[in-house]
Amino acid sequence: MKKKVVLTVVIILCVIAIAVCSAILYIKSQGNNSTFLGTEVINEEQSGNNTIVAELPKVQTFKGNDRPIAVMIDNNKDAMPQAGLNDAYMVYEIIVEGGESRIMALFKGVNLDKIGPIRSSRHYFLDYALENDAIYVHYGWSPQAESDIKTLGVNNINGISQSSKDFWRVKGKKSPHNVVTTTDKILSIAKSKGYRKTSETKSVLNYVTDEVNLENGQEAYDITIPYSDYNTVEWKYNSETKRYTRYSKSKEQKDWTTNENVTTKNIIIEFIANSTLNDGENKGRQTMNTTGTKDGYYITNGKAIPIKCEKVSRSSKTVYKDLEGNEIKVNDGNTFVQICPINAKVKIESNTQTEAE
Repeated sequence: MKKKVVLTVVIILCVIAIAVCSAILYIKSQGNNSTFLGTEVINEEQSGNNTIVAELPKVQTFKGNDRPIAVMIDNNKDAMPQAGLNDAYMVYEIIVEGGESRIMALFKGVNLDKIGPIRSSRHYFLDYALENDAIYVHYGWSPQAESDIKTLGVNNINGISQSSKDFWRVKGKKSPHNVVTTTDKILSIAKSKGYRKTSETKSVLNYVTDEVNLENGQEAYDITIPYSDYNTVEWKYNSETKRYTRYSKSKEQKDWTTNENVTTKNIIIEFIANSTLNDGENKGRQTMNTTGTKDGYYITNGKAIPIKCEKVSRSSKTVYKDLEGNEIKVNDGNTFVQICPINAKVKIESNTQTEAE
């Protein structure tokens, strides 16, 4: 009888041992000592007889389900300095009439007491507000933007039709370069209009937590992007902070509120042909086709690589790919998207100061 009990125990122990070994082999087969727990990836490390489970780092630039807010920012010299650019997770800069450029800053889950100066909408900016599922904020609009906002059903807030308690002019800058608001005001108006304030839309950019160094890229320490003869943007790389400092119209840009330098971790340059609208008003308003495949560069950590920028429709996300057709990985940090004229003589310089082709 005792022999049967012992034999039974031995068999059970063998079965358990086989199951444990099989589980260990399966986990190792997944590589990097990693396994999946729900929707989160965890690392496992052995410490004596105990298993220490550590959650992998998460992207900080784009997180949470707060719906993005896209705000049109004045970029005229009389509007500088602007407030809020360092708090935006993405900033788009695109040419407008007269060789000037305008900025659209995207905010997510931040609380700002001053954003601006805010300016009017141009229709092609809507394409990038839509791909970010953003509430679109502006102060006035062109006829084309007004029409497209209605046709495309864009959740927008036109400050010019709101109370002066929500959008107001400040002293120290002259009109029309002096309208500001806050994130609280924007969200309050959005609520009154019945707009969603949350979003499950994923980031346009493929952010990663591991540092992206573009090992095969060209050196990129000084970036020059001419929008017109008098409107040039420069970025200068700081190898200690691994960030780029912005210069516009030959001046180092500062934040209006903090007086800190405007900086970025990532720069995307995209070349898109622009032309003057024949709308009968003779104001030189511009238009462009944002869809299709465009040439560009991705720049980070002192290096640059050529990329392709693919956008299927006005509302679809732009996919940024390397020349092998792979979606690029983007460093966890803020990004300036410089959409410049297709013939802009962009320079990407190192110590040898070579011009980008």
